[in-house]
Amino acid sequence: MLYLRLMLKGFLLAVSLLLLGFAYAAWSIVDFGNNASEPQADAALVLGAAAWGNRPSPVFRERINHAVKLYKSGKVHWIIFTGGTPEPGYPAEADVGREFAAKQGVPMRVMLAENQSRTTWQNLENARNLSGQFGIHSFLLVSDPLHMRRSVLMATDLGLQAHAAPTLSSRYRTWNSWSRFLLRETWLYIGYRVFRQLS
Repeated sequence: MLYLRLMLKGFLLAVSLLLLGFAYAAWSIVDFGNNASEPQADAALVLGAAAWGNRPSPVFRERINHAVKLYKSGKVHWIIFTGGTPEPGYPAEADVGREFAAKQGVPMRVMLAENQSRTTWQNLENARNLSGQFGIHSFLLVSDPLHMRRSVLMATDLGLQAHAAPTLSSRYRTWNSWSRFLLRETWLYIGYRVFRQLS
């Protein structure tokens, strides 16, 4: 009986430690996204998000708008859009983003589109390969605040000189949508941090 009690206590302790670790990781993700600085850089690198036909989804639109603001304020000289297509014949996210930014007055000559990637790692890796051809060496990563910590970690692993530039407002406005996104992002962050699991 004593052995079983010790086993149960050990199990509960282990679960408690795992939950505390998960909670700490979640807190660090929120804190990182809310306290990012935005130094000057060569380019704003917009991480992909869904496009609805030829229109950006609300989440993607927030990212595009923030990149446009960074360009117009003089913090960056280039904008790099990333993201492929979910199926053949469907507009690529990067192309939709570039067209949307062009309608806001950003010259096409200062925008690059990487339209083959489907994951955050691919966004960053393909953008790195593309930007090198144009002498672009430093980046402001543009995405939702909760996406920043994992994105910057991946960018660092890829050898990019990157800083977080989270969108000023998130389309994940309700508690339900925000908490679900945080849970997903925390799980992905821990998975990448521990196992370098790409997504």
